[in-house]
Amino acid sequence: MIYKTVLENGMRVVAERMSSVKSLSVGLWVNVGSRDEDPEEHGTSHFLEHMFFKGTATRSALDIAREIDQIGGELNAFTSRETTTFYAKVLDTHVQKAIDLLSDNFHHSSFDPREIAKEKQVVIEEIKMVEDDPEDLVQERYAGRVWNGNPLGRPILGTVETISGLTRGKILNFLKRTYDPKEIVISVAGRFDVPSMMAALSTAFGRYTGDKIDRRPRRPPPRAVPVFEVEKRNLEQVHLCIGADGLSHNHPDRFVLLLMNTILGGSVSSRLFQEVRERRGLVYSIYSSISSYEDGGLFTVYAGTGHENAPKVVDLILKEIRKMKRAGVSPLELENAKNHIKGSILLGMESTSSRMSRIAKDELYFGRHIPLQTTLREIDKVSGNQISRLTETLFGSRALSLTALGKIDRNRLPKALSV
Repeated sequence: MIYKTVLENGMRVVAERMSSVKSLSVGLWVNVGSRDEDPEEHGTSHFLEHMFFKGTATRSALDIAREIDQIGGELNAFTSRETTTFYAKVLDTHVQKAIDLLSDNFHHSSFDPREIAKEKQVVIEEIKMVEDDPEDLVQERYAGRVWNGNPLGRPILGTVETISGLTRGKILNFLKRTYDPKEIVISVAGRFDVPSMMAALSTAFGRYTGDKIDRRPRRPPPRAVPVFEVEKRNLEQVHLCIGADGLSHNHPDRFVLLLMNTILGGSVSSRLFQEVRERRGLVYSIYSSISSYEDGGLFTVYAGTGHENAPKVVDLILKEIRKMKRAGVSPLELENAKNHIKGSILLGMESTSSRMSRIAKDELYFGRHIPLQTTLREIDKVSGNQISRLTETLFGSRALSLTALGKIDRNRLPKALSV
């Protein structure tokens, strides 16, 4: 059963009790991410995430780390393009400690200028780490080129220049402008007493009011533009992304896309993995993925291959997309994909972290809980004809986009990425 309440300040609390476990996960989900930043604020959402763990009025950063370690728990956070999430996972006997730490960090972080200066260097090293990982880097480049000029296309971490330019004042101004309590969801899953939990969360977070100003300008919708870009780099492999527009996370065809992705490149039995890696041995890594947001998305195929094999791999990717577009999928493929997805969902339901995330996203994306059985029924309802129609929509007459990094001459790649 899912419990929901709205605190006096507008924060929403959703909770799911799991009597079969001895732990719980608590998450504070803020509906603010990198796409909500102005250009000069680029990277602030992620930097804020770091700073919430760097000391409060009563705890140093070391105190915070020691207190969570002493109870064998986990205290962490992550930033996406649309959300920032702070969470704790602990044994049920330490629930009050988890709430206390999250609340203290959220309400009383000091944002000490000395800690800000140190953390700038940490984040800059994180940026450099992505620069040294061509698989991550090519996907960042791809999103940036396809969504040219839209905040969704910017790297979540920011750049060395924007992070170097952050000040305590800029950070606090962003926090005050964007952290609206009505845009925050507290999510809990695991073993706990429901009335006690609701009371504790109300006490810990119900007094937060923000600055009572407009949260942010309306998010500009992304408009994808076809790109064909090859950046020469001295790498051992060519890393490439090929793709097209995707769907928003609440689109009516989201389950159709999920199944199409699974069949094409989202599993080890998928067409791309079997044809390009297992049958031909041209890659170690190849997969397709979905990125979905409030008002749009991307469908992407990634591959890493040797310089001489890159043109062949691109041809094979296009060939498999073309085959799916023209011939559809077989009943057996569809059934296997449905079982794969349902199995993954059901296995995830055994984790308090997964359940905490699931009910939080339901509330953020849909404003209500989506029962598990409803999700499973929607997956079962998808037909081969629906996949064919969606494939035609996504990969119609418009050319696909390509971004590649490595020692490859663009003239060796296909001139037209049409399927």
